[in-house]
Amino acid sequence: MRDFPVHPDEVTAQLLSEIFGRPVTSVSWEPIGTGQVGDSARFHLEGGDVPATLAGKFPAADATSRGTAAMFGLYRKEVEFYRQAAPLLDVRVPKTHLAEVSEDGAEFTLLFEDMGPARQGDQISGCGIEDARAAMRQAAAIHAPSWGRADIIEADWIQPPEDLGDKVGAMYPQAQAIFRDRYADSLEGEYMQICEDLAGLSASYFRREPEMQCLVHGDFRLDNMLFDICGGKEPVAILDWQTVTVGKAMIDVGYFLGCGIGKLGLNHEGELLDLYLGEMANRGVELTRADIAQDYRRGILHGVSTAVFSAAFVERTERGDDNFLSMARGACALALKHDSIGALKEAA
Repeated sequence: MRDFPVHPDEVTAQLLSEIFGRPVTSVSWEPIGTGQVGDSARFHLEGGDVPATLAGKFPAADATSRGTAAMFGLYRKEVEFYRQAAPLLDVRVPKTHLAEVSEDGAEFTLLFEDMGPARQGDQISGCGIEDARAAMRQAAAIHAPSWGRADIIEADWIQPPEDLGDKVGAMYPQAQAIFRDRYADSLEGEYMQICEDLAGLSASYFRREPEMQCLVHGDFRLDNMLFDICGGKEPVAILDWQTVTVGKAMIDVGYFLGCGIGKLGLNHEGELLDLYLGEMANRGVELTRADIAQDYRRGILHGVSTAVFSAAFVERTERGDDNFLSMARGACALALKHDSIGALKEAA
């Protein structure tokens, strides 16, 4: 039986008093964020020497989104990331006060530092080049400290099931069929063809690669970032670690430059790649453009697969439709530029 809250209403003044070891006399909350896999809230606290506000994250109210999260172990991975991995990295994430998950992974709670006032990243609106630069620096702050570290990339909590690739590869054509039916009249034909081609190659694409370079966020895009945090004292923080995994660094980089920022990534691709490589070198990992070229071409396709899967298996909303189309357009445009489908065929 769980002994932690799974809805904001269950976060009481007594619980918060126990967490902080100081009296909290009252607590209220309001919803925040646009996440579709988990629901987030901001708590307002009154009492002794305690924070004025906290942020919290809980299972999605929508049964479809909640079921998808449980099936892929998303809630457990996020909780374990904050417990075990975050202290070993340089990436800026919120300090956690409570991180709990049920045995079956279907229920969880996270209570952490409220980084407001801050500016929420917006996938649909996009961002400016300074925000993109700040994000690329954070990508290196994830990848370099975990590069080749067995205590991180071989940890039990982050290992995917052996048959996960086969299962996802089999599911992906079904997801693409839903995506096609839903967006055939909205997504440009050449972009939809990229989605179709990836579905035809899903068995090889989702096969687990033998080389695990580092920790990978897995959903490294604007909606999962806060900018000008703590009233502008710091440039950015990275949130939403349900999709954290181990793999190739270019999964995050290709995803962000295509799916994450679209045209801005196309227009500033070279600059942002060089910035990332420079940040990695400063942190002790020397890589060249040639070293990352093939992984980058394939990494771009992560944006395509994420847009398709998300559209098919989470709650459908108007903003979600706009979001998934934005992701698909950006990822497919960059995939066309670099012939990412060709790269996948070469590796098959």
